[in-house]
Amino acid sequence: MSLFLYLRFFLMGLFLTIPVILQAQEKEMGEHKTTHIMHVPTDLKWVDGPASLPKGIKVAVLEGDMSKPGPFTVRVKAPANYKISPHFHPAVEHITVISGSFYMGLGDVFEESKATKLPVGGFAVMEIGTRHFAFTKEETEIQLHGIGPWGITYVNAADDPRNVTNK
Repeated sequence: MSLFLYLRFFLMGLFLTIPVILQAQEKEMGEHKTTHIMHVPTDLKWVDGPASLPKGIKVAVLEGDMSKPGPFTVRVKAPANYKISPHFHPAVEHITVISGSFYMGLGDVFEESKATKLPVGGFAVMEIGTRHFAFTKEETEIQLHGIGPWGITYVNAADDPRNVTNK
C-alpha cells in the first residue's frame, strides 16, 4: 500500500473517532451544558461577594454555579489591602491574575512575609484541603475557576465572616 493510502485511512479513522471522544467528554461533564459562552468585560454584572468572604469584594459569574456540581468561572475584584485569613476548599481552586497583584501563602497562619506575589498573568492551583491565605496591596482582579460544589472553610472559625455578629 502506498503512503497516500495509509494516510487516507489514518485520517478517516481520526475523523470517525472525534465525535466519540467529544460524546465521552460531554458525559464526563455531567449536567454542565456545552453551550457557547462569550463575555465582553464591559458587560459583566458585578455584585457584592458572598458572605463567606470579607466584605469589600465584587464578583461576576462567567459560567456555572459554584454551589452546584459542575464547572464554574468567576471574576473577583478585591480592593487594596484586602485580606483572606487561612482557609481551605472542598474542591481544587484555580486562580489567574487579571489586573493588579495577588499574594498567596501556604499554612495555618497568616504570614505576609511567606506569601508569593502573583503579578498580572500569574496563576496558582490549590489542591483540595490545601491551607492557604491571600491578600492584596492594590486593587486586584482575579479569575477563579474549578469544579463545584465549591466553598471555603476557615482554619480559625473566628476568622469566618459568617460568624461575625453585628452588635
